[in-house]
Amino acid sequence: MSDNINEIKKRRTFAIISHPDAGKTTLTEKFLLYGGAINLAGSVKGKRTAKHAVSDWMEIEKERGISVTSSVLQFNYDGYCINILDTPGHQDFSEDTYRTLMAADSAVMVIDASKGVEKQTIKLFKVCVMRHIPIFTFINKMDREANDPFELLDEIETVLGIRTCPVNWPIGSGREFKGVYDRNDKCVLSFTAAMNGQKEVATKNTSIDNEGLKTEIGQSFYNKLKEDLELLDGASDKFDINEVQAGNLSPVFFGSALTNFGIETFLKHFLKMTSSPLSRNSSKGVIDPFSEDFTAFVFKIQANMNKMHRDRIAFMRICSGKFEAGMEVYHVQGGRKLKLSQPQQMMAEERHIVEEAYAGDIIGVFDPGIFSIGDTICTSSDKFEFDGIPTFAPEHFARVTQLDTMKRKQFMKGISQIAQEGAIQIFQEFNTGMEEIIVGVVGVLQFEVLKYRLENEYNVDVRLDTLPYEHIRWIDNKEEIDVSKIVGTSDMKKVKDLKGNPLLIFSNSWSVGMVLDRNKGLKLSEFGKN
Repeated sequence: MSDNINEIKKRRTFAIISHPDAGKTTLTEKFLLYGGAINLAGSVKGKRTAKHAVSDWMEIEKERGISVTSSVLQFNYDGYCINILDTPGHQDFSEDTYRTLMAADSAVMVIDASKGVEKQTIKLFKVCVMRHIPIFTFINKMDREANDPFELLDEIETVLGIRTCPVNWPIGSGREFKGVYDRNDKCVLSFTAAMNGQKEVATKNTSIDNEGLKTEIGQSFYNKLKEDLELLDGASDKFDINEVQAGNLSPVFFGSALTNFGIETFLKHFLKMTSSPLSRNSSKGVIDPFSEDFTAFVFKIQANMNKMHRDRIAFMRICSGKFEAGMEVYHVQGGRKLKLSQPQQMMAEERHIVEEAYAGDIIGVFDPGIFSIGDTICTSSDKFEFDGIPTFAPEHFARVTQLDTMKRKQFMKGISQIAQEGAIQIFQEFNTGMEEIIVGVVGVLQFEVLKYRLENEYNVDVRLDTLPYEHIRWIDNKEEIDVSKIVGTSDMKKVKDLKGNPLLIFSNSWSVGMVLDRNKGLKLSEFGKN
C-alpha cells in the first residue's frame, strides 16, 4: 500500500482554461516540451503543412483551428506525474470545460496581457471560484504590447472576485520587455526568446542588489521596478498557501508561452503550490484518495475518436486507490459488475494501453454504450454515488430534420450518441413519440459541429431550423405535479428529455415567473443532473 500512497502523492491533475487565442494550447505544448513528452512544439494555426496542436484531434478542430473538445494529456516532470486537462476556450463549448473542471484539482487561467479578463470565459472562471478550485494565473504574451500589470490584477480581483498575489513581476512589455522580477528570489530573469519550438532559453539571473542590473535593463526601467515593488509590498496580498488551496487567492505569473519565457519557472512554482489528489464528496460521505478501494467517475464520453473503429471512449477520473487492467469493478448506475475494457491514456490521437493507474489519473475505457456522464465506478461492496455533475442550461434550440427518411435508424443512433457525450441535449414534444427532435445547446457553434459530425461520422444529412426559445427549466417535483395540466404561456413549450423527464422551454424569461404564479406548488430549477 505504501507504494500506492507514494504514487498518488506524485499526481497533479489540473485543467487549463482561457479565452480563445489567449495562448492556452501553446502553454500546454510548452509544458509537454519540458516533460519530454514532445520534442518540438507544434503550432495550432499557420501553414497547412505545419503540425496541429498535439491536443487537438477532431477533424473539425484541425479545419477551424479551434479546440472543440477537452483533451487529456499525461507526462512526467521533476518527480511528478502530471495530468493536464486541456479545454476548449470558445464559449460555445463551455459545458465541456465545466465538466472537465469537475475532474480537476486545480486550474491554470491563461490571460492575454493586452486584453485582460475577457467576457467569454468569466462564466468558467466563476465556476472555479464557486467550487473553490485553486486558480493559478498565467498572464501571457508579455513580449507584445500589454496592459498595465496593476490594472490587470485589479481586473482579475474585481471581475472574477478572487484576490491576487504576484509571484513575479514584469519589467516593460512588447519590444521593451526586459524580463521578470522574482519576488521570492529577489532577482531579475532577463528576457530571451526561444523560437521555432525549441526548449532551451538562455536566461540571465541578476540580483536586484547587483549594480550591473541598471545597465542590464536601463535606469528608467530600474526606477520603475523599484516603485512597482514598493507598491506591491504595501498593497498586494501576501502569499498564503492555505488561501491558495481554498481558492481564495490566485498566484499570478507573467511570461510568454510562444517564446518559452517564464514557463519552467511557472511549472516549478505551480507544482510546489498544488496538492496531490483531493478528496471527493459522495452519497456515503467524503472519499479519501488514499483509500485502498478503487473508485472513479465518468466526466466525459467521446464517440468516434478513432475513425477506423468508430469507437466510444468514456473518460474517468480515478478518485481513490489503484486501477489494474483486468480488474472487476461495479458500475453503480448500471447495477452490474464488469471489466473495464481497453483501458488507455491519451496524447491527443496517440493512445497507449495502461496496466495500472492511480487516484488523480484520467483513463479512457471502451464504452459499448453503457456509461453516462456522472456515473460512479467502484470495487467496494457498499454501493454509493459521487456527487452528480450539473448540466448547463441550453440557451439555443433547433428542430432537427433528417433529409433522408430511410436513414432514421442511423440518425437516431448518431444524435443519441452525440447527446450522451453531453455536447448537446435532445428533447421531444411532451405528448408525442420520437418523430420530432429538438436539440438544445449552450453555444450556437455546437449546431455546426452536430451537423458536421452527423454527416461525416454517421452519413446522415440533416436540416436545422432554429426555434425562438432561450430559457429552460427542469421540473423539480414532477411526481407531485400533473405535467399535462400545467397552465403555460403562449411562448412556453412542454418537452421531455431522453429519460422521459418533463421540462419547460420559454422564449422570454418573464414567462417563467408567470407560469410559477399560475401553477401553485410547481417547483422549477435552472439545472438538471446527469
